[in-house]
Amino acid sequence: MDIFRTKSVEQSIRDTEAPEHRLRKRLTATDLTVFGIGVIVGTGIFVLTGQVAKELAGPAVAISFVVAAVVCGLAALCYAEFASTIPVAGSAYTFSFATLGEFPAWVIGWDLVLELALAAAVVSVGWSGYFASLLSSLGIDLPAALAGDDPVFNLPAVLIVLILTVVLLVGIKISSRVNLILVITKVTVVLLVIVAGLFFVKGANYTPFVPEAVATARVEGLKAPLIQVLFGITPVAFGIVGIFSAAAIVFFAFIGFDIVATAAEETVAPQRDVPRGILGSLAICTALYVAVSLVVVGMQRYSELSTTAPLSDAFIAAGQAWLATIISVGAIAGLTTVVLVLLLGQTRVLFAMSRDGLLPRSLSKVHPTFGTPARLTVAVGLVTMALAGFVSFGELAELVNIGTLFAFVVVSIGVVVLRRTRPDLPRAFRVPLVPVLPIVSVLACLYLMLNLPVQTWLRFLAWMAVGVLVYFAFGYRHSRMRQQDTLEKVP
Repeated sequence: MDIFRTKSVEQSIRDTEAPEHRLRKRLTATDLTVFGIGVIVGTGIFVLTGQVAKELAGPAVAISFVVAAVVCGLAALCYAEFASTIPVAGSAYTFSFATLGEFPAWVIGWDLVLELALAAAVVSVGWSGYFASLLSSLGIDLPAALAGDDPVFNLPAVLIVLILTVVLLVGIKISSRVNLILVITKVTVVLLVIVAGLFFVKGANYTPFVPEAVATARVEGLKAPLIQVLFGITPVAFGIVGIFSAAAIVFFAFIGFDIVATAAEETVAPQRDVPRGILGSLAICTALYVAVSLVVVGMQRYSELSTTAPLSDAFIAAGQAWLATIISVGAIAGLTTVVLVLLLGQTRVLFAMSRDGLLPRSLSKVHPTFGTPARLTVAVGLVTMALAGFVSFGELAELVNIGTLFAFVVVSIGVVVLRRTRPDLPRAFRVPLVPVLPIVSVLACLYLMLNLPVQTWLRFLAWMAVGVLVYFAFGYRHSRMRQQDTLEKVP
């Protein structure tokens, strides 16, 4: 069927050379690593640590972070091979087009829209909460209708998206410099948390390290992990099951290393630097996450941790309010970089899809002065501002997780397929133990997906159904590959 036609690697690379669709190459391995750290160190370390420790894993949340990191590491190896072989914008979308075909590529691209756009809006709302809290500590209280737990219009969230959209619009190198400054700020704060927190750790808070499994309202009904429902297991939190359920949630904390691959087309030496950026950022962030989670649960009993600002609240409980203020500043810097890089990733995925004709091609034109996809950047910024300003997300972070895990599954499968169909391609980085390691990556991702709530699966399937309709209504008829095939058949 023609919906499964593939786009050759050579064609993908040739498309990057068209003047009106050519992105400027400005990034190095350091830039990519900083981008990765910029998007990974954020919501997970500043918010999710307390939530999953209190509700699902207890002190064993550190193990949950390790489990999530291992799954990400397996997928990261697959991303690194693809990015070094096909250094083209689009990440998993582009990789899927080269291996599985146009329709699977559209599905994964639509899936990435869910992951990146929704994640950017969710994190900008989190940024707004920290920003309002910091202003309040300085004696400036924003109106409840414009900020807070349930605002009518979330003004700070909209403004931060607007500012970062402008930053992305004026150039990738400027974006990387802004990101570098903010990353240095938040990593410094994270290291401060680790070092200062060690002085307030109490050994008794680590006991029991893995709390006994108990049934809780947190995992009843549609909130229960799918795997527990499928196998008739009584929904529980804590225990060994709780560790893996928590891993499926804290997985959100690692989302971002795959976005490094979306910047491959703007990298000076992508075959060498993209794998370094992906694996380097993941390794650094994993070490930071495990260290912070161990310190926080050691400072305060897991059952007493805050679910909104666990790091700063733990220091307040220890009588160190001044450190809590510094942590809030670090959280604001951290969440700023997350929003920045998520917006970057979203525009590059849509750029690749529109260049292939699956979305309007006019969107993929590059600005003659800035060298960025200006129309897409503005469009993504406006949509994200609308979502951040008016929509309350709550547990939809879990929807971002399932979208990301699905992308990891497809990329892992794609590595095996491309090894068989194009063994001749030069690969600057090669996944070891193929096909064993990619298969393990697929199984690990699927297992974490099964640990997500039933309601998350229902929402995900509904989103993908909408995507199928959009493809056959527009993408299929306007596909460049289909148009080229039609011309070739004309005598």
